[in-house]
Amino acid sequence: MRSRSPWFPRARGNQPPRPPREVIKPLTTDLRRFNVTVSADFIAVAAACPRRHDGRFVIDCFTRNRCGRILRMGEAGVTSEMQTPLRGVKVIELGSLIAGPYAAALLAQFGADVVKIEQPGTGDPLRSWRKLHNGTSYWWYSLNRNKKSVTLNLKSARAQQIVRQLVKGADIVIENFRPGWLESLALGWEDLSKVNPSLIMVRISGYGQTGPYRSRPGFAAIAESMGGLRYLSGFPDRPPVRVGVSLGDSLASLYGVIGALLALQHRQANPGKGQFIDLALYEAVFGVMESLIPEFSALGHVRERSGASLPGISPSNTYPCKDRRYVIIAGNSDGIFVRLMRAIGRADLAEDARLARNEGRVEHAAMLDEVITAWTSQNDSAAVLARLEAADVPCGKIYTAADIHADPHYRAREMIQRFTLPDGTPVDLPGIVPKLSETPGETRWLGPALGQHTEEVLASIGIDASEMAELRKQGVV
Repeated sequence: MRSRSPWFPRARGNQPPRPPREVIKPLTTDLRRFNVTVSADFIAVAAACPRRHDGRFVIDCFTRNRCGRILRMGEAGVTSEMQTPLRGVKVIELGSLIAGPYAAALLAQFGADVVKIEQPGTGDPLRSWRKLHNGTSYWWYSLNRNKKSVTLNLKSARAQQIVRQLVKGADIVIENFRPGWLESLALGWEDLSKVNPSLIMVRISGYGQTGPYRSRPGFAAIAESMGGLRYLSGFPDRPPVRVGVSLGDSLASLYGVIGALLALQHRQANPGKGQFIDLALYEAVFGVMESLIPEFSALGHVRERSGASLPGISPSNTYPCKDRRYVIIAGNSDGIFVRLMRAIGRADLAEDARLARNEGRVEHAAMLDEVITAWTSQNDSAAVLARLEAADVPCGKIYTAADIHADPHYRAREMIQRFTLPDGTPVDLPGIVPKLSETPGETRWLGPALGQHTEEVLASIGIDASEMAELRKQGVV
């Protein structure tokens, strides 16, 4: 659960504070206009709301956790028309690490009921990646929020049968295994679509389900290389470098979600008609490579590494400041360039006809970078940013994690949210993206313990306590 907001009144014991009668009556009258069933707990939250005169804001405050509580829609006697957009959509996740799990996480953040299948005993390897808290990755708690963890040994015939039972009631299956492995378990598309003809299956792999490379193992680093990104990353006189996050995986996740939502729309228009989405990591990277191939096809031009600048657009680069910090300045458009030159005291260049259009500025990009560097080097980064912001020139400092955490804009847009780990330790996680005005996403709980929901989920398909005990004994769960 999230920590208590500073203005939320303290409860006595487990009872919510009771606001005065003169607060309750107008609140209940106002909130009924929004078709809200009001409980004492809700009134306690509403009474503490700084804008309690605004019924819509109070509902939003409660349902989006602004009052320091994680509540599912309908909990604590609260119902309203504000609901998550994927409420009722059932997802089975058969995957690990990043690409498949992140796609499922995005659906879960907007209300989908996601059941994550994990290997008994060990679970998803991401549970132990990077920095740990009591043996569990902080990344795990964030990436797998709102999911239910079920342990199944997929090599067991009985576990495979259980998966097929779960798929009967599912809308979407997401997997990111090497092509052919699920088929070897009779859990491939042909198998599962027979069980559920309306099923949508998102299949993410390094190279796709077809083609000569389909059987190769693939991770984001390889995909970023094959997709063309790695060759362009870095400086021309140095080896290519990697982006600091698994961008290939995350891009594939986003494309996977797009594919799933498109397939849901198609199924709505064509009831009972499912389909599978074949998504390759390298293609997700290749899909955002801008003009790379058209320029090569037409001109034979091979784009090269260009360091911190933006090829073909000038001026746009990273510039050093007097305090040894760096700033990003983007004088990309014609009007912005004029404002930039005037701001740094170079009105002569603002009026130079050679530099009036981008193509001319590209020819003199090195000169422009020298001019801007000469100015930034004489000023501290804060002064540089203040001058350029006043001139309406796009600019910014290079943020560290500490900068992000302290930034008021992140806070104002609820992009840093406070939660509590199972042992009571507070932790901040990224907020939900994107922000929907009527059906916003939410974090209902953090990444679960391994197998935390096994009994609950399997009971929903008729497996009772005695059979569960036998499944544990056999190593199925």
